[in-house]
Amino acid sequence: MSDEVFKHPHALVASDKIGARTRIWAFCNVLEGAQIGEDCNICDHCFVEGGAVIGDRVTVKNGVSVWEGVVLEDDVFVGPNAVFTNDVYPRSRVYHDEPVKTLIKKSATIGANAVIVAGHTVGAYAFIGAGAVVTKDVPDNTLWFGNPAHQAGYVCRCAERLDISDLTCIDCQCGRRYCLEEGVLKLIGEE
Repeated sequence: MSDEVFKHPHALVASDKIGARTRIWAFCNVLEGAQIGEDCNICDHCFVEGGAVIGDRVTVKNGVSVWEGVVLEDDVFVGPNAVFTNDVYPRSRVYHDEPVKTLIKKSATIGANAVIVAGHTVGAYAFIGAGAVVTKDVPDNTLWFGNPAHQAGYVCRCAERLDISDLTCIDCQCGRRYCLEEGVLKLIGEE
């Protein structure tokens, strides 16, 4: 397998900080200073601003803009037309010294048309449902729906919903075991 970066002939790619085997498809615009890791898939009609950071093995589906200040850690999935806002108090021609930071942690899923309001963190392995509007930080392994988004449950690393209602521990069909400890879902026996 070639380590070459694939850049569709109709993509604009100004950054030289793109990892091996990453694919950038048609009508994308990747600005100078953007960082994209290895084995990523940046689908049609995406925009990646200088200062944005995308980790390894990340999928960004069609129609997504990743702004300066947004960090997508390794193995994140961003569904089609998801939105990352980049200013908490936007006004035309009002410029700020520093971008608002938004962090999407390892292996999180952002559903289609979801909105992540700037300045928030989505935890590792969290799952944001399609169309949700995230207005606060999201803990690891949690499932969120709605506008504004609210926690609707827990999810396994394999993305299966966990029905942990009255139980303190549960086994996922994939073989992983989780226990609730003071409202926080903990994976048992695996790092």
